[in-house]
Formats: sequence, structure tokens, C-alpha cells
Amino acid sequence: MTQVARGGWLKSRTERDVCAFVLECIEPIERGPYVRETLMRWMLMSDDKTIIAVLPPNNSFSAPKRNPACLMQYSGAKMGNLYPLVDAESIVGRNTDVQIVIVEQSVSRRHARIIQMGKRVDVEDLQSANGTFVNDVKVEGKVTLKHGDMLRLGTILMKFFAEDNIESMINDKIFQRATIDEGTQIFNKKYLLDTLDTNFKISKTSGRALSVIYYDLDFFKKVNDTYGHNAGDYVLKECSTVVKSMVRKQDVLARFGGEEFVIVLPDTDARVAAELAERIRDRVSKHPFVIDYESPEGKKRVTHKQTISVGVSQLAADQTTPTALLDSADRKLYVSKQSGRNRVTT
Repeated sequence: MTQVARGGWLKSRTERDVCAFVLECIEPIERGPYVRETLMRWMLMSDDKTIIAVLPPNNSFSAPKRNPACLMQYSGAKMGNLYPLVDAESIVGRNTDVQIVIVEQSVSRRHARIIQMGKRVDVEDLQSANGTFVNDVKVEGKVTLKHGDMLRLGTILMKFFAEDNIESMINDKIFQRATIDEGTQIFNKKYLLDTLDTNFKISKTSGRALSVIYYDLDFFKKVNDTYGHNAGDYVLKECSTVVKSMVRKQDVLARFGGEEFVIVLPDTDARVAAELAERIRDRVSKHPFVIDYESPEGKKRVTHKQTISVGVSQLAADQTTPTALLDSADRKLYVSKQSGRNRVTT
């Protein structure tokens, strides 16, 4: 969208002024070095001409979303599950029509109510059979939850994470055990599918963009066959480390299985996702993978070149399930592989 600088602040400003202002605005967003480098180059090349300001698409410089408060299940079959508290009121129970479904016999059909008022989060028991407890104290009336509180519904333990405490949540040992892929130290398939499902629902409700990057390591079997499985494990982990350094905190990078990986990009359209995918592809292709391996002649070291093939898709109106979005990106990944590999298909 283009707007003419008619008056006020923009009227008398030069390219250098505008660039400096935009850089200041995007500093906390951590959209990556690409935007900052482009604007810095523009500043260095600019003169003192007044310009027409070209405003970026809404999602390119949108304010960073706050991470919602959430509950993490600490016991039972779904240990490690995350339940973001995105509604003003959420019912927890065994019924399938409640907001947070806990299928455990000690949990009543409608066990407790979670109420949000701004940053304040209260819990209220709904006359459950086995009671609701906060830090082992039975809930009578409403109790305000504090970050780190332990919530017990029957025999099910849950930990409360207040708004914008994603770092402490990610470092939680129970969370790591349930959600982190041991070989690559990024998220596992279970967490990926849960996150994709949550973001799919948010996107369909709010109309916000949602994109997925699906990539695969090219000729990876040859790495295992030539240098051994330890070398293959190293390449998988090193490649994950490279990619992880390029995504935002709110993005989710996960191992889907084998040498296949997926990045979930909330509030991101296909154009921005494709630009990120291309930067990732380029960075991986130029990264030196230094492999030590055993050969018949003894220990050897080689610098391996690894490439990836990538598919990118944005959630479309006719996609009614998270799987449909994932399948779309997977089909585009297949096109990249059939077209010669080491490329991005959107």
C-alpha cells in the first residue's frame, strides 16, 4: 500500500529520516537481518530528497504478539501437553465440548473454570467430584493464579505459565521431555502438530495469516552410507542449529521425521515465508559441515556440502484442517525435489 506524505511528520522528512524511524520501530520485532540490512543500505545511499512513503504489508512490520498464558499438563497420558488460554473463559473437564479437554477418570465432565481479566487469571471449581487445588490448597470460590503455580484437578497436575513467560516454559524439564527431539534439540512431531492445530484455529477465527515451510535434506541417505550414522546425526543437528538461528521466537521449527522438518510461521504470508525459505536454503547450502569419520585408511575429515529442498504454503480459505496446509507444503517440497533439488517452491 502506498501513501503520500501530505503533512505532519513525514512532510519534511528525507529518506534517511524515514529509514531511521522504521529501523527504530522494527528493532524489537526480530524479523531477521534482511529488513535491517536493506534499510541500512537505503540510508547509506540516500540523499536529502523528500520522498513518498511506501508502507509495507500489515504483517511485515506488525507489533509482536504477546504470548498467552497457558497450562502445561504434568501428569497423565498427555503429559507435556500445552493449553494456551486464549479465551476470556475456559472450562476444563472430560466433556468433549469444553475448551480444555482432559480425558482422565479423576477429572469431572466440567471440572473447573479458568477466567481471564487482562493479565489476571483466576480458577474456580465447578463442584467437581475430586476437587480443584492450587499448590495443594483446595480452591474455594475463585483463586488468582501466579506464574509457576501447580494446579491439580483430581489426580492430574498442571503448571500455570503467566503471559509472556515462553522462555521459562521452553526451559521446563517436563516440557522438554515431552516436546523436544533428542537428536536435533528442536521441537518434535507431536509438539509441531499441536502447535499447528492451535495456530490453525487462531488463524481461521481471526483471519491472520499462517504459513508453513516444509523442507527435506537432499541425498541424506548418502551421508549415512558414506560417512556413517554418527555423521548423519551430526548433519541433522548442525542443520537444525543453522535454521533455528534464522527463525523468530514465535516461529516453531520441528523435526517431522527422519530428515524432514517443518517451520510454522504465525502472522506470516506466503511472500514473507518464501523470502525466509530462500534465505534458509542459501545459508544451509553455504554452511561447512565438517565431518570426522572412520575409513579403511584410518580417521579422516571432510567438509560436506548439504542442500535442502523446500516447499512453502500459506493457509487458504478452502483448507479446512491443519493437515491440508501441511500436505500443500509437502506437495511443493516434492516439486522442488523433482525439479533438481536445492530450491524453494511456493
